Amino acid sequence: MEVSPGPTRPREPEFRRPDRAELAAAADRTIPDVIDQGLTVLFVGINPGLWSAATGWHFARPGNRFWPALHRGGFTPRQLHPSEQDTLPGYGLGITNMVARASARADELTPAELVTGARTLTDKVALYRPTWVAVVGVTAYRIGFARPKAGFGPQPEPLAGARLWVLPNPSGLNAHFTPQTLGAAFGELRAAVAGDPPPAVG
Repeated sequence: MEVSPGPTRPREPEFRRPDRAELAAAADRTIPDVIDQGLTVLFVGINPGLWSAATGWHFARPGNRFWPALHRGGFTPRQLHPSEQDTLPGYGLGITNMVARASARADELTPAELVTGARTLTDKVALYRPTWVAVVGVTAYRIGFARPKAGFGPQPEPLAGARLWVLPNPSGLNAHFTPQTLGAAFGELRAAVAGDPPPAVG
């Protein structure tokens, strides 16, 4: 997957921020996936935050570092704004969530929800057949897939035929990773993706 060089300054479109009442009303909402058949990488968030549920954009909360890390890692030629999420399939990328319902914090989810979400994700991957699946959050992955010792990076087992990778949670609450180290983690996945042999033709 080749990414052409381009401007690195993020686009900041004008939009109205949801107010406190709108954020509160967004709890338990769902938002559509950004997905298509045969993507190169399907990124899997834990679940939508309230900002995402209120705006309809994945990883929308100010301070979430997914979009900067996606660019720093080499997946996009510039930093995209969450409102540009529908351009991702053009780069061979998509976004879904392990659990569909929105909450203020991921730790509000129950283990049962994560286990059910892992099964739903497996079915989704079997349907859409991405080459890689990147789960953004190791704790959710460990619980949902019953892999208590799983670490970051490539996983030994595939997921419904897709290669599986675990990335750090890009939430601003994750103080263990800086924007630089988070971008480097995304870059490791990008390097692995770039090392894939081209698909067979015919």
